[in-house]
Amino acid sequence: MADTVSPEVRSRMMSGIRGRDTKPEMILRKGLHAAGFRFRLHDRALPGRPDMVFPRRQAVLFAHGCFWHGHDCHLFRWPASRDEFWRTKIGRNREVDQRAAEQLGAAGWRHGVVWECALKGRTRLPLADVIEACASWLCSDVPTLEIRGLA
Repeated sequence: MADTVSPEVRSRMMSGIRGRDTKPEMILRKGLHAAGFRFRLHDRALPGRPDMVFPRRQAVLFAHGCFWHGHDCHLFRWPASRDEFWRTKIGRNREVDQRAAEQLGAAGWRHGVVWECALKGRTRLPLADVIEACASWLCSDVPTLEIRGLA
């Protein structure tokens, strides 16, 4: 199927997509800050440049977009055009995520992922539940966390 917009418009739309300060990330940051948690943002010294770093708790949180990280939910759908490009790109993103998680674990960091589908769409969870789950995990010794939308 052909694209519904011109290449120039598509280019402008894609250039507006950023890797930091995304809406899901901002929702998490605001909720966790209000709950009393303090964190650093996008630490370049850590593998994967986590969205939020909690040094006192030796934990990091990622706010993953379902499309960009190839999540198996209703928000992800393979694009119809440039199939090989998108499969390579999203496959590489998944590999980078896995490698970062392994490196963080080896360095003694706990890591958590909150998927976009937990915060928006038909499978979203109540925001208070997501923040509470993150807060409980941050206060625990559990090594990993994954919050996804309702199945």
